Amino acid sequence: MSRKEHNVAEDWLARWQQGRIGWHQADGNPYLRRYWPQLPQGSTVLVPLCGKSVDMIWLAAQGLSVTGIELSAIAIAAFFTENDLEYTLSRDGKLDCYSAVSAPISIYCGNYFDFEGKPADALYDRGALATLPEADRPAYIKHTKSLLRAAAHRLIITLEYDQTMASGPPYSVPAEEIHQYWPDLQRVAAHNDLDNCPPKFRQAGLDAVMEAAWSSAGPSITLP
Repeated sequence: MSRKEHNVAEDWLARWQQGRIGWHQADGNPYLRRYWPQLPQGSTVLVPLCGKSVDMIWLAAQGLSVTGIELSAIAIAAFFTENDLEYTLSRDGKLDCYSAVSAPISIYCGNYFDFEGKPADALYDRGALATLPEADRPAYIKHTKSLLRAAAHRLIITLEYDQTMASGPPYSVPAEEIHQYWPDLQRVAAHNDLDNCPPKFRQAGLDAVMEAAWSSAGPSITLP
């Protein structure tokens, strides 16, 4: 792990230790429910930097097998406690694996780049890419692609804002960068999410921080 990667990891762990998790959405992300396609039962979904996201509960309820990767054991423990889920704990390679007893959800604890697994059928990235500074994102994308089937469905939620006025985390991920990674993705929706962003953005004078949804399925394939 480079010094920069180490600093990012330490900042992430500190945020969970101090309860500075303003990005967490207690009711889940509405774009997931609107733009996630109907996938075959038992399809596997990769959720990088998952935190304690209740979106994993929703995905599992669609009959999907969910694999999250999270650096903070505090976040993982909170996920199982807050959702009243029992789990078993095992060791898989370099990472601890927390597997729900009554739901198809497993969360691996440790460095995302240490995770190895069978290629997943789908990717749900809500803010993981935006957590990383620009210089670290290509490595994240390369590793993520290695964990996905070639035809995997992808839904990616990012932020877009003027980084000359303020900087992350979370970071702005412009459209042209997304298209460099995955030219087939479509920007299916966006809205101004400034009210849910860290106070530093408004204090810096920003009047818009757009939360954008990128999908490989396009806007026509949605669940009710």
